[in-house]
Amino acid sequence: MKNNKQVKYLRWGLLALFVVLISTSAYLHQVLGATKAPSIHALCPFGGLESLYQVFTTGSFVSKIFTGTMTLFVITLVVAILFRRSFCGLICPFGAIQEFFAKLGQKIFKRKMVVPSKLDQALRYLKYVVLAVTVFYAWKTAGLWMAPYDPWSAYAHLPEGLESVWAESAVGLIILVVTVLGSLIYDRFFCKYLCPVGALYGMVGKTSPFKVVRNESLCIDCGICNKVCPMSLDVQHGLKVTSPECMNCQTCVLNCPTAGALDNQFSNKIIKPFTVIILVLVLFFGSIFAAQATGIFELTAAPLKVGEFINYDEVKGYMSIKEAAESTQTDLTEFYIKFEIPENVPAETKMKEISQVALGYDFDKVKESLTLTTDQADLILSEPQTKVDLEGIKGSMTISDAAKTVKLDIEEFYRIFKLPENIPSNTYMKDIVNAVPGYDYHEIIGSLK
Repeated sequence: MKNNKQVKYLRWGLLALFVVLISTSAYLHQVLGATKAPSIHALCPFGGLESLYQVFTTGSFVSKIFTGTMTLFVITLVVAILFRRSFCGLICPFGAIQEFFAKLGQKIFKRKMVVPSKLDQALRYLKYVVLAVTVFYAWKTAGLWMAPYDPWSAYAHLPEGLESVWAESAVGLIILVVTVLGSLIYDRFFCKYLCPVGALYGMVGKTSPFKVVRNESLCIDCGICNKVCPMSLDVQHGLKVTSPECMNCQTCVLNCPTAGALDNQFSNKIIKPFTVIILVLVLFFGSIFAAQATGIFELTAAPLKVGEFINYDEVKGYMSIKEAAESTQTDLTEFYIKFEIPENVPAETKMKEISQVALGYDFDKVKESLTLTTDQADLILSEPQTKVDLEGIKGSMTISDAAKTVKLDIEEFYRIFKLPENIPSNTYMKDIVNAVPGYDYHEIIGSLK
């Protein structure tokens, strides 16, 4: 039993470590931006499922999702197939936070709240509804539409301040507060009733060869396993735990006072709790390291290269006004005008925080009105009345002459052809590469056809 106590401390220590690591990453993302630290959306495996339809239909990811997110999604599915909801019980930091507060609540109130069985069973189906609705609208809108209602997202944005989180994610913040405070009297509230990714892993885990088994001849019917289970499962009265709610946290096995009464079984082989935890961690993190070695594990946006720029619709809230102007290759004064930013707002202000200085300012609304997407650029070039002859652009032409040839305003030409603002309009198209290494106007023409 001494070994069991050490394994319990190991699990708690690992969960605490994951909470610290993810919280630190979330803070750094707010401070340094998306190119330096991953967002909470990029780190959440569920983003892979939300982006799955987009990947299959267009070959691209929804905003804030990267190859690393998709890799995490696949890895956690493999973990669920082999070890049920182990991600939830041994790795998930949001689940860990709930357990920490549950332990605190038990110290304060000296008891655990019990929800009537029929109500409890009915409420557990809610997470499957949340899963279906979230995936449907994520695939339909090609975006993370659930973000404003996501308590984990609200938690990750707390470094911005409560006022900012409330403005962007009021519902998510409310659910976060209810979840955390609720955990003081009822363990894993969100995991039991609302977590869509837990619902998915639960369904996938039904195929797993792993289960907790009970030896009836050794069991003394003390009921400790039922009392300590964070998911409030009935471990005591069955020969094996087959519920999709089981998250393989090892709590029941580690707290059982009789050796051999509860065990982990993989196929027909008995595995000790310590071994289970190590196997899950090696599978999870080993797969991540392997993905990193092959170069398919990216969680942050790539920084802009020399000569590259972004469209107005790609300006991010974490960017300062100055950074956004530089990234769109727009003069700072002109950027203030285009984005309707009051002159008294400092250029170092983050785009998403302008509203704190200029009350009523709506960054998303202004950005939407200014958007010139690639599709719109294609439309400009394809409208019959413009009579655009892309083949008419020659290397011997100056930028100014080329713009006239395709009947585009010089500013639009610079934007569409991804030309840095500092290149003179009398530069020959063939000579742009001398100022912008790797620049190929032929390639851009090909992409605009």
